[in-house]
Amino acid sequence: MSCEAGSRAPSGGKAPGTIFVKRSIIVDRSPEQLYSLWRNFQQLPRFMHHVISVQEQGDRRYHWTVKGPAGIRVEWDAEVLEDRPNELIAWRSLRNSDVDNSGSVRFEPAPGHRGTIIRVELTYRPPAGQAGAKIAKLFGQAPEKQIRVDLLRFKQMVETGEIARTEGQPAGRARSTSRRFDDLVRA
Repeated sequence: MSCEAGSRAPSGGKAPGTIFVKRSIIVDRSPEQLYSLWRNFQQLPRFMHHVISVQEQGDRRYHWTVKGPAGIRVEWDAEVLEDRPNELIAWRSLRNSDVDNSGSVRFEPAPGHRGTIIRVELTYRPPAGQAGAKIAKLFGQAPEKQIRVDLLRFKQMVETGEIARTEGQPAGRARSTSRRFDDLVRA
């Protein structure tokens, strides 16, 4: 598995408070399989913990409802700008959305027939600007972390058929013995 670090966007040409996230992961499936699963937007809540629903509105437009910091529901409309089967999905939020965002997901064959590299890029302006970004981070819901966890959950779901969890198991601890693991997985 490979995940690239997220980062704040350089200030040149970007509005203050804009966050740019770039992550990648290798999944042991073909680009065709992965694109097909990801492109079914209504199924994204299966592996995206913070997504409540994605509803198709027609004409390449979708209504998103997500869990924001402190359990606040956040909603916006987005349109698919580019859709190249088995290669790329690119989107942007529509004007006057609660969350200004745009991004893409690329599906590239990994070298040596070792699955597919999924590359996610996201540009995001949180509600309430920099203050909103700090609040999201405080509640463990920074986009950098969410995308990393979402990619790991997608990989697990596709490769094993389920997302591993210990909550609710008699021998499962509320927290692991690894703070790093807890910070990553317990979004």
